[in-house]
Amino acid sequence: MKRIKGTKEEGNVSPSKSPPEARKKIRKQSSLASEDDGLLDANWDHLPQELLLHVFQYLPLLDRAFASQVCRGWNQAFHMPELWRCFEFELNQPASSYLKATHPDLIKQIIKRHSNHLQYVSFKVDSSTESAEAACDILSQLVNCSLKTLGLISTARPSFMEVPKSHFISALTVVFVNSKSLSSLKIDDTPVDDPSLKVLVANNSDTLKLLKMSSCPHVSPAGILCVADQCHGLRELALNYHLLSDELLLALSSEKHVHLEHLRIDVDEFGPFFNGEIPVTHLYFGRSVSKEVLGRVGLHCPRLVELVVCANGLRPLDEELIRIAKRCTQLSAIGLGECEVSCSAFVEFVKMCGCRLSQLSIMEEVLIPDHKYSLDEIHWEVSKHLGRVWFPDMMPTW
Repeated sequence: MKRIKGTKEEGNVSPSKSPPEARKKIRKQSSLASEDDGLLDANWDHLPQELLLHVFQYLPLLDRAFASQVCRGWNQAFHMPELWRCFEFELNQPASSYLKATHPDLIKQIIKRHSNHLQYVSFKVDSSTESAEAACDILSQLVNCSLKTLGLISTARPSFMEVPKSHFISALTVVFVNSKSLSSLKIDDTPVDDPSLKVLVANNSDTLKLLKMSSCPHVSPAGILCVADQCHGLRELALNYHLLSDELLLALSSEKHVHLEHLRIDVDEFGPFFNGEIPVTHLYFGRSVSKEVLGRVGLHCPRLVELVVCANGLRPLDEELIRIAKRCTQLSAIGLGECEVSCSAFVEFVKMCGCRLSQLSIMEEVLIPDHKYSLDEIHWEVSKHLGRVWFPDMMPTW
């Protein structure tokens, strides 16, 4: 039987085209496809640096370092200044920490090529003195830096306190002298002292807005007052109550010295505290606090914005809570756990504070049913006064 030209038996060739023409078309399509593949490959090699920068910003540090080895263009993107404005040095000893430390070679590269790009930096160290010493060594080499934010964080015991004071102060002074634009400084549990604070003020008085300093035994109220007097832009100050004195509190309350928006105080002992009006805005009681002290909070902390009481005991806090609602007219966040409040007093508290309570975290065990409200009824009543649906917490959120 003769084969008929132009039928499907010719290998799906269209009747209107001869086999040679069909083969030419297939070769042309294959050629175009290979050119497209080549273009795709070329695009990966020549992505704009702006796009690479955007991608690199989402990569973890280790993946970013691996990507920098792909080609010269990616390596150049890896060293773009924008990638090194924000950096966290993790300095841990392998024998004492499960956290992965920043590689020493990378630290050398940063100091050599990017110290003048660093702006938002934190040092996170474990409990070893070696890690804290390493942090001081890096700080002392940032002679070309212009930091805006610096944080020194001990993830376990305060290892910065184990570093010789002179070494720590000299390293910190390098940053204070060279930065000239520090706006945020967090240095808890460190041997910072009054003279070093004077260096900070001398070089950064126009820019400092936040100072967080708790458990710094070498700092005195006079050192804090020096900062408050000369840093007119200071808006937030966080201190341990051991640093406070009556004179300092009066100074911090006076517009002559400073216009603080937030004064945060870390309180460990409550006997001598809250005997006069103070400008505290945030209070966190991490351990058991007496009814008497909470009663004084309502009388002497009119600027209070946030209050957290983790534990109190088994004496109802009805009167104290109502007093806080009356006197602390800016209160917008409260958390209560391991204490007792009657349902009626709690509803009255919410009614007085109203919709300004943006955060209301109350453990279910805190609320004691009474003749007016049961636990099943209280969430409806509280929701009505808040203007949103509210339920007691099963687990603490703080």
